Amino acid sequence: QVQLVESGGGSVQDGGSLRLSCVASGRTDCMAWFRQAPGKEREKIAVIDTDGRTAYSTSVKGRFTISLDNTKKGLTLQMNSLKREDTAMYYCAAGFDCNSNSPARWNYWGQGTQVTVSS
Repeated sequence: QVQLVESGGGSVQDGGSLRLSCVASGRTDCMAWFRQAPGKEREKIAVIDTDGRTAYSTSVKGRFTISLDNTKKGLTLQMNSLKREDTAMYYCAAGFDCNSNSPARWNYWGQGTQVTVSS
């Protein structure tokens, strides 16, 4: 069992930046960030594997950067140029089916951290 602990959410104005962190208690093949806005499904926005390969959703590409530290257990999401539509609960996930966008295919989850962007 891998436990994930997130930190770094908060409130920011439109155009601002936030940095989310997630620390895992064990290693998996890949880690990802998902987000879920009220009334919407949980969506994968960024993923990184232990070789450092990354992928992003079109909604955040060019604005968000995912990274993994040398221990392969410390995950970060740098979020720049934030927009109101980025407002959501953000979740760290870890697992082995790195290409899957389905939350059901990801094995471990953090508790979530709220990001609110206001104008």
